[in-house]
Amino acid sequence: MILTSNRGFAEWGQVFGDPVIATALLDRLLHHAVVVHIEGSSYRMRQHADLLPPVQPSTSLPDAQPKRRGRPPKAAASTPDAG
Repeated sequence: MILTSNRGFAEWGQVFGDPVIATALLDRLLHHAVVVHIEGSSYRMRQHADLLPPVQPSTSLPDAQPKRRGRPPKAAASTPDAG
């Protein structure tokens, strides 16, 4: 499934009128998802560029590292505290 939006995740609470519903929806959509963040002008609107304001860089998504899947790595053998 491919889902597109012109709104950042932080704005979904306003779009749906309830931040709790938006959070639950995003939780389910983003579980095991690959998010592709695209910035720039619309390909379809390139002929009408003079009618649109310039595109501002989005700050809604932080530079996130992809999440690891599976079990967390085993912790190194801990040494007992001297004391």
